[in-house]
Formats: sequence, C-alpha cells, structure tokens
Amino acid sequence: MKKFLLLFFLLPLTIPCLLAQDSISVLFIGNSYTYVNDLPGTLGSLASSLGKEITIDSKTNGGFTFQNQVNDPLTFSKIHSKPWDVVVIQGQSQEPSFPDSQVNTQTLPYALQLTDSIWANNSCGNVMYYMTWGRQNGDSQWSEINTFEKMNTRLYNAYMRMADSSDRSMVSPVGRVWSYVRANHPTINLYNADQSHPSLEGTYLAACTFYTSLFQQSPVGSNFYGGLNSATAGILQNAAALVILDSLDHFHLHPVDEPTQADFSMVQNGETIQLTNESSRAVTYSWNFGDGQTATTTDAQHVFSSNGNYTVQLIATSSCNSDTMSIQVNVTSLGLSDLNVEQVRMITHDEFMEVMSNEPGFSLEVWSVDGRTLFEKQEVGQIPLSIPRINQVQLFRFTNSERAAKVVRIF
Repeated sequence: MKKFLLLFFLLPLTIPCLLAQDSISVLFIGNSYTYVNDLPGTLGSLASSLGKEITIDSKTNGGFTFQNQVNDPLTFSKIHSKPWDVVVIQGQSQEPSFPDSQVNTQTLPYALQLTDSIWANNSCGNVMYYMTWGRQNGDSQWSEINTFEKMNTRLYNAYMRMADSSDRSMVSPVGRVWSYVRANHPTINLYNADQSHPSLEGTYLAACTFYTSLFQQSPVGSNFYGGLNSATAGILQNAAALVILDSLDHFHLHPVDEPTQADFSMVQNGETIQLTNESSRAVTYSWNFGDGQTATTTDAQHVFSSNGNYTVQLIATSSCNSDTMSIQVNVTSLGLSDLNVEQVRMITHDEFMEVMSNEPGFSLEVWSVDGRTLFEKQEVGQIPLSIPRINQVQLFRFTNSERAAKVVRIF
C-alpha cells in the first residue's frame, strides 16, 4: 500500500477499500465477550450481506486470560490448524485495565507469545487485537477504573501498547467505537443485564467494528441487522465507519494481504537528512533519495549537493509483499552562513522558550524533527519572543535578506 508524504503530510495514494480482500480467513481466540450472542457468526452474516466472504473459526473459553490461552494446548492446535489470514486475540475483560506493573508481568508477555506463535504458523498472516470496552459503571475494585470512562481509557491504552509491542499488530477498536455510541446515542443499551457482557446491540456493534477493521470499508448499507431494527443497526454501522475509517494508520489497519508496511521518520538539517526506518515486518529496504543516489541500509543518512525539491522514497519488502512510502524534501539552505549563530539567544522555561536576536530585522522559523513548520514570525528583534516549548529536537532558523543563523536545540 503506497503512501506519500507531500509537504510533510501523509497522504495515501490509493483508496483503502480497493485494496482489501473480498475473502479472508479469521480465527477468534478469546472468551465470553466473543461467544455471547455469537460475535463470529454475526460478523460472518454482516460480511456476507456486503459481498464479502469470511471463513471463521473460534477458540473461546469463559474468563480466559492471555496466560490461560498460552497454557492451553488447544489454543495452539487452533492456531496451527491452517494458515489464517487474521487471528484475533482478546484478553479477559478486566486484565488489561489493571495496574501497569501487573499488565507487564501477567498480560503482555503472554499476548506476545501468542503473537509469535501466530506468525510462526503463517509469516504473512496478521494479528488483530480485540480492544474490549469498560463495564457499564466501571470496576469498583480500583479507583483508577471505577467509571466506564476510566476503565475504557485504560483498556484502550493497554491494547494499543500490546499492538505496538508486537511489531505493530492491528487493532479492532471496539472499545473506542463503544465509547462513541455511549456519548452520542445514550438510548442504545450496549450491555446485557450484568453490565459487562454485550447485548445484541453490543455484539452487532462489535461485528460492525470488526468488519470495518478487517476490510477497511464501511458497513453502512448492510441489510443484515442482527435481530435489531433497521434504524438502530444503521446507527451502529455508521458509528464504526466514523470512528475507524479516518484513523486506519492510528490503529495500524491495512489490507490483510499486505502485512509489510513501509514507514520512516526524518530529521532535516539544511542539506542533510537523517532517516530512521520504522517499517513493520520487512526484510529488505531500498532507499531512493531523488537525486540519483540510493542505499539499501536499514536506516540512512544523505547529504544533498544542490538546492531543490527531492522525493525521498523507501521500499520495504518481505516474502509477503512490498510497500512504498515517499517524502518530499525541500533543500534551500545550501550556502547560508552559520557564522552569526551567536546573534541568537534562547532561554528555556518550563512551559515556553524566549527567543531573541541581537540584531533587528530577522525572521524566525521553527521546524519539527519531521520537517513540519511549527512556527513562523517576521521581524524578530531584541524583544524576547515567547514560543511554546516542545520536547523534541527542533531546527530554529533566523534569516534576513543577507544571511541566516541555524540553531539546533534539544530540550
């Protein structure tokens, strides 16, 4: 899936829905949040109504944690029963919301062990974390999760951290869509009587979320309502599309037949760029700097020899697929003198910085590490200029018609 960063904004070159497979195989590994109301069957019927085919199996045990799954040989028998396109894994409804120290020892290692086994079975397969939701009134056993909002936030953070820790596995953000519906459609009850498990509405919402996450397409328009009236089903379909489709990268969602994803960050200092490879599940890398020079290293550094606009491209490749990302780089600082850096003074405070020049007539530009212009101010002089403090490397450049001062600061 090609991506292009123009003027330092990431823009997909292709429409995600055109890349998604129409037929995939999915294994659910979870517990009662999956089997109550038959989430896999609901998802299958929803997909079928929209012209998609999903081969689905599940291994669900009531109350099972990630550790329980790892300790059960039947879990691995299911994983290795076929080369699944996607394996969905889910923890016990409370465990990811517990204190970080507990999650770090009792949850995260076992989630990663499952992930490793899934990829060992199919190196081109995908892991998708099932982000569950907070209980209707939270969990009273700990003040940090004693409301829905608190518990839901901790679950969100934990599942995103698990996905980030396993080479950017995908996330089906059911808990995030759940929160949207509760806030915007409070008359729709997503819970059954125990205030924890899903009602029919909750299961249908989860199915819409999984459909959108798996295919990167909207479920709006499906004539399968899962036992609900068409109006309620339509609201839940729309909620999944609204929350997910403009946040695909955030939840690491991509076409399931493209598990390798190209990604990199860049620090530019004048004519020099430092490129840090952040691709996922790639084996080889090919850099093209747009000036006739190339490289095959994991990370790269390059110095341009002349001013101009250059397209810097990375192709990340594995046995599964290749993916491309490009960034447009503008080089304009060649030949500028750094001799007047001493004319620039900066004073760092807790929340802001004071910046001034000893000479009048200078303009100030502040650049982020990835090349975005964060701040511009004309005619900076001896009066201190206050700007927000940002905790990352920045390029401060003072210019006038004759010379420039470049100062790199780390806060």
